[in-house]
Formats: sequence, C-alpha cells, structure tokens
Amino acid sequence: MRRLLIVGCGDVGLRAVKRLLPAFHVYALTRDRTRVSVLRAMGITPIVGDLDRPETLTKLAGLAHCVMHFAPPQNEGEVDRRTHHLLAALDRGVMLPQRLVYISTTGVYGHCEGQWVTETHPVRPTTARAKRRLSAETQLREWGKRQGVTVSILRVPGIYAQDRLPLKRLEAGLPTLVPEEDSYTNHIHADDLARIAAAAIFRGRPGRVYNAVDDSHIKMGDWFDLLARRHNLPPPRRITRAEAQTVLPANLLSFLNESRRVANQRLKRELKVRLVYPDVETGTRPVA
Repeated sequence: MRRLLIVGCGDVGLRAVKRLLPAFHVYALTRDRTRVSVLRAMGITPIVGDLDRPETLTKLAGLAHCVMHFAPPQNEGEVDRRTHHLLAALDRGVMLPQRLVYISTTGVYGHCEGQWVTETHPVRPTTARAKRRLSAETQLREWGKRQGVTVSILRVPGIYAQDRLPLKRLEAGLPTLVPEEDSYTNHIHADDLARIAAAAIFRGRPGRVYNAVDDSHIKMGDWFDLLARRHNLPPPRRITRAEAQTVLPANLLSFLNESRRVANQRLKRELKVRLVYPDVETGTRPVA
C-alpha cells in the first residue's frame, strides 16, 4: 500500500485524511505526545518528532511515497528553518517521496491594490510571516527539481469553516474600514482546502503553484457584516484607515494593508476541483 506522511496534521490535515483513507497508509508527524492516541483512533500512524529539533526526524527518511507539508514556519526570521529540517530528513532516505504538496499563503503576493492576481503575478511579500512562506516555497521547488520530486504549492488565503470563524473579533467590537478605503480579502472553506490538497497529491504538476481560493471577491468589512448577520451579532462599526492606525492591533493592520483578488482558474482547470463552498455566502450558511 502507498504511504502518505502528513507534516502538520491539524484541522485541514485531518479533513484530508478522511478523503485519502484507505487508499494510503497514513502517517502523521506530531510533537505532541497527547495526540498519539487520537491519531491512532483515526487510523493514522503517529510519529513523534519536532521540526525544530532535526535529531528527532530520523524516522521520516524513506518512509513515504507522498508528503503533505502543512506545518507553518517558526515565528521569527525570514527563512523557514522547519522546511529546511524536513527536507534534510527526507534526503537521508534510500527512497525519496514521489510527490509533495505544501500549503503556503496568498500573502506572498503582498499588496496588489485590489487587482486580480493569478499564479504568474510577481511575489512581493511585505511581512516576515509571508517572507518565511516564500522561503519555504523556494526551498521546496528547488529541492523538487533537484531530486525529481513532484512538488505542488497551494497558496491559501483565510481558511474558515463553521467551527473556525473569527467571531471573537466581532464579539470584541473591533471596527472595520469604511467601504471606500476597505481591502479585498480572500477565503477558502477548510473542507474544500482538504479536497484541493488531496487532488494535488494525484494531479499536481511538478513545481506548479495553485491559488487555493474560492470564487468570492469580498471586502473585509462586508465579510464581517456577513458573519454578524449569520450569528445575530452587532455589525462592526466602520472607521477610516487613518483611525485604524491608532485603534487596531498591528497583526490586524497587516491584513488590512494588503488588498488583492486572487483568481482560481488554474485550480479548476488542472486539479479538476469542484468547490462545494464556492463562496462565503454558501460556506457560512447555518447547517440544517
């Protein structure tokens, strides 16, 4: 049986597993020993190891035919050291993976002034967070080309599902921008992202980038207005961008300072994915 290794088997990884069992024997790298029994109960073979401690990754060498790399970089610097450690561990095996799928971020495009962005758009990351993701992309694509491994990159925006919505921000009463100064935001439902990742394992092209986004093109304030309506919460008040600089925390400002509409035609054409939740209106409807 073909073996699949998931590195960073969180919410999206577990959703992907449901689509890939029993076609694969699934392994998952975890640094949390308390998750071992949970993973086993789901039919996953856990491997205890930590991407921040390369000496714990020896069991990954020669283990899997396919790899899903969903682990985020460390929280500082501009180079993703965790991806470097993972690739070094995989290189020690007699057998290398045939395919690897990586979840990156649409943040690598930087601020695009609300323009439509395809996979051929220049990358200009402005935050250290996005620069680390681009570092991972570069390492992976160069490694794939050098080692003959089919590496596919999924550039992902804000991930949501009914159980992972930013309702606490609404409950905290944080404001959003007035419409004329607001930024476009992009989304993908967690179930659709899992479906895209599974499709990339089978159909992804070597060194290829895919924008893993839905069909929405909605501004940030409208997104929070939609959530407020869906959950009977007060809509956020609207403020100017100048006011936001003094009111909102830096991490939220970094998202508001980037505006782009990300196109997904390549995703549909090459990976043959049909989105179950093509827009946020559909994806946030209450479950009957």
